[in-house]
Amino acid sequence: MELRVMAVGDVCGSAGLLFLQQRLKTLRREHRIDFCAVNGENVSGVGITPRQAEQLLDAGADVITLGNHSYNRREIADYLEDSRFILRPANDSPLYPGRGLGVYDTKAGPVTVVSLIGRCNMAFGPDNPFLLAEKLLKQIDTKLILVDFHAEATSEKLALGYHLDGKVSALWGTHTHVPTADHQVLPKGTGYVTDLGMTGPIHSVLGIRIEQSIATFRGGLNSRYETASGPCKLEGVIFTLDAETGLCLETERICCHDTNSARG
Repeated sequence: MELRVMAVGDVCGSAGLLFLQQRLKTLRREHRIDFCAVNGENVSGVGITPRQAEQLLDAGADVITLGNHSYNRREIADYLEDSRFILRPANDSPLYPGRGLGVYDTKAGPVTVVSLIGRCNMAFGPDNPFLLAEKLLKQIDTKLILVDFHAEATSEKLALGYHLDGKVSALWGTHTHVPTADHQVLPKGTGYVTDLGMTGPIHSVLGIRIEQSIATFRGGLNSRYETASGPCKLEGVIFTLDAETGLCLETERICCHDTNSARG
């Protein structure tokens, strides 16, 4: 039996959330998706609220993964403890609220989802994701294993992909918001892509207002980032998995654009 998994790139701001709400269920039907993981750490620009998490789940996400902005909205803390359908990075401090691993039912049997965060060029010091992944794999007893690796460096993402090749079903990168052209099945059978891309304003810098980002790089005073407006896109990758072996059969990039209507 095959399981079709769709991983959706970081949802940025209210514009990205609205576009996801309008398109995700249709995309699931059109592409025969059995399980959908959505990265939601930027729904509030930085962070996510309990209400926004519920909106992502209602829109068609089976699980929400997070990243370095997991806790920017402090009201999410109790929700992280209470809901098993939202995952913060497993290698964050054990004192942080929530969990980094979840097991979910699908038509092909249980699937384990793991959220990890990178260390290269990040402004804090989580545990080593390579060592923690090795530890977690010894505790996981499902054949189907999915990993969202929220990391800055492409080298760190690719290295972890090869490190876990043949040991997990699929590993995708998030955080950098720019889709990469390297979706593939690695030599030992793990589906991989360095970055899914993002869900949010097309004409933006990683979801942020263009002029605001330019001003920052020109050396102006920093101000709180604001999500751009305008037409939106949804980017991600579909992984077709073999339920018997737990390995990936093929990968396919998905990109849905709305170039006609504005999103505020």
